[in-house]
Amino acid sequence: MSNDDQYGGGGYGEVGGTGQTRTRLPDAPSDAYGAPRRTPRASRGLITVVGVVVLLVAAIAFANQSGDTTPPTASDKPPSTAPTSPTGTRPVDTKTNGIPRGFAHTEQGAQSAAANYAVALGSDGMLKRDLRHAIMDALYTPEAAAARKGAQDSAYTPAFLTSLGLDADGNPPQGSTFVTRAVPIGTRLESYSPTNAKVALWYTGLLGMSGPKSTDPVRTTWKTWTFELSWAGEDWKIGADTQQDGPAPVPGDVPASTSDDISKAVKEFGGFTYAR
Repeated sequence: MSNDDQYGGGGYGEVGGTGQTRTRLPDAPSDAYGAPRRTPRASRGLITVVGVVVLLVAAIAFANQSGDTTPPTASDKPPSTAPTSPTGTRPVDTKTNGIPRGFAHTEQGAQSAAANYAVALGSDGMLKRDLRHAIMDALYTPEAAAARKGAQDSAYTPAFLTSLGLDADGNPPQGSTFVTRAVPIGTRLESYSPTNAKVALWYTGLLGMSGPKSTDPVRTTWKTWTFELSWAGEDWKIGADTQQDGPAPVPGDVPASTSDDISKAVKEFGGFTYAR
């Protein structure tokens, strides 16, 4: 669109010409450049409007700078807590044989217990019979622990340990480090009552042998571990548990570290006590 089109055609609507009668109205007062002068009333009205606008802008700016004293609106409220966000409840500070205990008798306490129990059950202590029995007694109900000890002993046979690169006592070769860790990502409360809770834990695991002659390098796994917990005595105990694969993200493009770096990291980076 041209300027002429925008303003209604060429000549800007000229008037006057041959054979036309022109009526001349009295001229409005003008300034030195011929432009009509504003009447005093119009000028005062314009000044009033400008003043109101300036005051309004100033008030908005002041309000924006005084957020601490202005009541929050609906848009200022923080987002609701996401399922995997921490609640701020402090983790327990009591342990037995390195295993946290004394979790709260609440929904959050049950979820914290499930996360920490998975860490213990995914540790290298499960490879040694005496430590494994101690872990089972600490985490499971007496009935579940008794039933599982025999099954675990049958599973952790010398042949199975050899397949992992370990000796019959669960020890790695000289100069190598066997890595097994469960790292919780988040928990989901399936059901809860004061006596029972069912908690699903999404976690990633590290498993493998780090060493110069290893044929089973450390790799990651992704699983969901579901715990059925009972409130027994002064803590949550596992009555039953099941695992399934995933959800698993797409592997990243970070190059794999050397076995020396993995062995050093496992020794230098300690684990956590988890709190929901």
